[in-house]
Amino acid sequence: MRVKYVLNEVLVGLWRNVTMTIAMIITMSVSLFMLGASVLLYMQVDQMKDYYYGNIQVSVFLNDDVTDAQKATIDQAIESSNLVIDKQYESKEDALKRFQKLWADSPDFVNAINADSLPESYRVKLSDPEKYEQFAKVIEELPGIRQIIDQRELLEKVFEIFNAIQLGALGVAIFMAFAALLLVGNTIQVAAYSKRREVAVMKLVGASNWFIQAPFVLEAVVAGIIGAILGFIILFAGKVVMLDNKLQALTTILTPIPNGNVWLMLPLLAGVGSLVSAVTAWITLRFYLKV
Repeated sequence: MRVKYVLNEVLVGLWRNVTMTIAMIITMSVSLFMLGASVLLYMQVDQMKDYYYGNIQVSVFLNDDVTDAQKATIDQAIESSNLVIDKQYESKEDALKRFQKLWADSPDFVNAINADSLPESYRVKLSDPEKYEQFAKVIEELPGIRQIIDQRELLEKVFEIFNAIQLGALGVAIFMAFAALLLVGNTIQVAAYSKRREVAVMKLVGASNWFIQAPFVLEAVVAGIIGAILGFIILFAGKVVMLDNKLQALTTILTPIPNGNVWLMLPLLAGVGSLVSAVTAWITLRFYLKV
């Protein structure tokens, strides 16, 4: 009988303050969506770092007038280095083919470039990318070398941007969560005020604080769970519609987000939404309404 009463009071409470309940659910869903997006982005950046740093290369570009003897010396120096685990020579013709493939969507640009415009190069993979400077010192003074580029430096700048986006999403999530907390507390106060006479009668007949507080706390928890589900739906739809379709071309840069990682967000968002709502409601009732 008590359980039935509590559940009935939860439904009545949600419907009695329907506009505030809807506002609370919407705010909660947006904040939880941003939280899920920032967690997914955090996981994705770590995955991208593992992928790209694991395949990072050092590009050794040669002068246009490099001689066969100089190329042989450079090749021997790279081959004999104990820091190198793989190397690939790329001729001007190979460089042109790769260029044409990368810029296939810009035929006018491709037609303006010929093999003589691109340098020969070596693509070198190191056993430890952090030892780039040690490797560069060995070969940078050799004749015939135009430039040595460490891809790690370029990637670090890219990941700095991703990290900034990551922190920005988390900041927005925290801001929206604060707004949701205020709405939860305000909604619970209004609900308790509208039932102040019933609460007073229940206290007079000896009802426990838990029994009095339970409907209000569960009301907030239900709103939090609904907000979490809506936030997850937006997150999953955004992943399917945007990343898997509209922005599919970015998969050449961004590693794909597994659906399994997205589904992990559902219990996370539901847990956070229900816990935060329950704690906020309990604190509101205990310290502001003196229930």
